Amino acid sequence: MADVNAPESKDWLTTLLLSIFLGSLGIDRFYTGSMGLGIAKLLTGGGCGIWYVVDLIFIVTGSYKDANGNALVKK
Repeated sequence: MADVNAPESKDWLTTLLLSIFLGSLGIDRFYTGSMGLGIAKLLTGGGCGIWYVVDLIFIVTGSYKDANGNALVKK
């Protein structure tokens, strides 16, 4: 039986697409549950573009973790 309290793993492709198209607005961080970082990224324009690129690199290389510390799932 599945644990109903277990956090849901976030999809790698969805996170990648959100980061590419809306990453400078922090939408990728909101999707993965990092509300505080999403707000910070939104207010700084993706860290003046630097944070945006770093997040893209982390997602593509598989190093990106969601708010619960789980790796993204490639479905």
